[in-house]
Amino acid sequence: MTTDDQNFAKKITTYLDLGTAGLKAGTAYRLQLARQEALARLADPKRAAELRLAGAQVHGGTGTVGGERSFWASGRLWIGIALIVAAVFGIQQWQAYQQLNDLTETDAAILSSDLPIDAYLDRGFQNWLRRTGDE
Repeated sequence: MTTDDQNFAKKITTYLDLGTAGLKAGTAYRLQLARQEALARLADPKRAAELRLAGAQVHGGTGTVGGERSFWASGRLWIGIALIVAAVFGIQQWQAYQQLNDLTETDAAILSSDLPIDAYLDRGFQNWLRRTGDE
């Protein structure tokens, strides 16, 4: 290690010591246990390569985490699915409302225009409206 690395390491240890000075005894004990487990994993490469969730215990390939319910029986999964379905339904309803609102505005604009009522009854005018609406 160079002197710069040593100075940097001293600064880090000083900051860490100051940060841990105010920890509760239980927290410090749990940190000590976690450190011991991490050092044990370093000594055993097979254990170090094993991936696990923090606090979760996977039991014998049964698909359960922590010995509880399976993935598909999880309430969080179904709540998420219900939220997605509700969002899709809400978006569809909003679009239908917007379309209805647009039609209402168009009808109101046509009816409030200066065009005589006879023009609306004319087949040629209705065909012209369909053509211009398709474009």
